[in-house]
Amino acid sequence: MKPDVPLVLQHSFGKLLLEVAPNLTAEYAVGNTSVIGLMMFMSAAEFERGAQLRAEENAEMRAIFEETGGLGLPGDLQKRFGAAAGAREASLLISDLDAENDRLKTLLIELQAALEELDSPPARKLGARIWGFLRQAADKRKLPYPSIG
Repeated sequence: MKPDVPLVLQHSFGKLLLEVAPNLTAEYAVGNTSVIGLMMFMSAAEFERGAQLRAEENAEMRAIFEETGGLGLPGDLQKRFGAAAGAREASLLISDLDAENDRLKTLLIELQAALEELDSPPARKLGARIWGFLRQAADKRKLPYPSIG
């Protein structure tokens, strides 16, 4: 058997919300069951898109690091950006993708700080690209909310 995780979680969410919760008498239990169901619904969405989203974010941050050449950054920092730009995913496990995503975001913060010190047109342009990436990443990470009607 190969369970379809999003389907199982979404089906369980529906059962909890539409069949179990309405038959509970304690208000706390109804609320708790509804929240558990909602978490299952959101977990199904994250399971389906999680690896893709993280891999895309990591690739975009690496592309940003590729653009740092010629900005006049300190050599040690430039080497770290170059190494990050040339790296690839070691694994598609969510935990590994998250660890790499965290590492790249930490490096991205260092790049933002360095760009603020440079205050040149190319630095401002790359800084704007970083802010655009962060806005898009936040939008893509929004979790869906079920429409029940």
